[in-house]
Amino acid sequence: MEADLVPAAGIPLRRLALRSLRSVEHDAHLVLDPLRLAASVPQAAAILVRERPAAIFTTGGYVAIPTLLAAAALRIPVLLWDGNVVPGRSVRVTARLADVLAVSFAETCSTLAGSGTSCFVTGTPIRSRDGTERAGARAALDVSPGEPLLLIFGGSQAVRRFNEAVAAALPRLVERATIVHVTGDAGYAPALAAREALPEGRRSRYRPHRFLREEMTAALAAADLVIGRAGSSTLAETAAFGLPLVVVPYPHAAGHQKANALAMVGAGAARLIEDEAFDADALVEAAALLDDRDAHARMAAAAHALGRPYAAEAVADLVLALAERRPLPDAATVDRRSRGVFA
Repeated sequence: MEADLVPAAGIPLRRLALRSLRSVEHDAHLVLDPLRLAASVPQAAAILVRERPAAIFTTGGYVAIPTLLAAAALRIPVLLWDGNVVPGRSVRVTARLADVLAVSFAETCSTLAGSGTSCFVTGTPIRSRDGTERAGARAALDVSPGEPLLLIFGGSQAVRRFNEAVAAALPRLVERATIVHVTGDAGYAPALAAREALPEGRRSRYRPHRFLREEMTAALAAADLVIGRAGSSTLAETAAFGLPLVVVPYPHAAGHQKANALAMVGAGAARLIEDEAFDADALVEAAALLDDRDAHARMAAAAHALGRPYAAEAVADLVLALAERRPLPDAATVDRRSRGVFA
C-alpha cells in the first residue's frame, strides 16, 4: 500500500531489505528473514547518514528495528507512537529504542514506558476537520437537515461480514435513515444490485461507496451514528466528531481491537457487538439508537469528551522539540494541544 500512496503524496519512499512478519510460515523465510534483518541495519544507517534527519517518527514494529538501531548508533532522537490500548509484542520491543513515546490511551504508557521513557497521551493523529462543518457536509451529500444518516464501514479487515449484514438488513435500514456504506472493491457491485432491488422511492437512501478517502471527513461530519471496527483511527475520528459508535471489534488482531473498543464503551461513547453476533438483526437493532434521543445525546457527549482532534499537532510538537533539542512540553500542555485548547 505504501508503495502507491507515499510517492503519490510527493514523499520519497525508500524500502529496506526486510519484510513484514505479519505471517510467519515454516518455509525459506525462516532462514532468510534474519539475514534480511541483518542486511537492513547498515542499509538504514546509510540512508540516515545521507539524509541527516534531525529526528525520527515511527509507529514501531518489526520493520522499524533496523532504522531505530541505526538511529541509536548515530544518536538521532526517536519518537514512537502507538494507537492501541494493548501494544503488540513488536511495538513493545521497539519502544525500548525510542526517546519519547506518544500514545492514544493512558493505559498504554504503563506498558511501554517501563524503562522511564517519557510517555505522552496525544490521541491518534487524524485528518484535519478544519473547514468541514455539518451543514455543508450534509448539503454536499444531498442529505436534508432532519434526515438521520448512518455511516457503516468495516475497514480493510473482514469487511465481508459488514457487507452481508447490510445486504440482509437493507430494506429495514432505509426505512429508518439514509445509509452511507463503504463496501470495498469486492462488495461494491453486489451493493449496487441491492440498491436497485429496493423500492424506487427508497433507492436514494442507500449510498454505497468502494472507498471513502478524502470524502470520509465530510461523511463523518454529516453522520448521526457510525457502525464500524475498533481500529485506532476509526475510534479517534468518531470521537473527534462527537459521534456515537456501535463498534464491532475485528476478532483476529491479538485482541487489540477488543481492548480499544472496551475503552470507548467504558467511557459511554460506544456500544459493542461481538463479531460473531453481528448480523442483519444486530445491525437493525444498532440503528435503533437513532430513535433514542436521550441515549444518543449521552453517547455523543461522551464521544466529544474523548475527542482529540488535534492529536497530529500534539505529536508534531513533540517531534519538533526532539529535532531542535528543546525541552519537551509538559503532559498538561500536550493534553490541551491535542484537544484544541490553545488558551
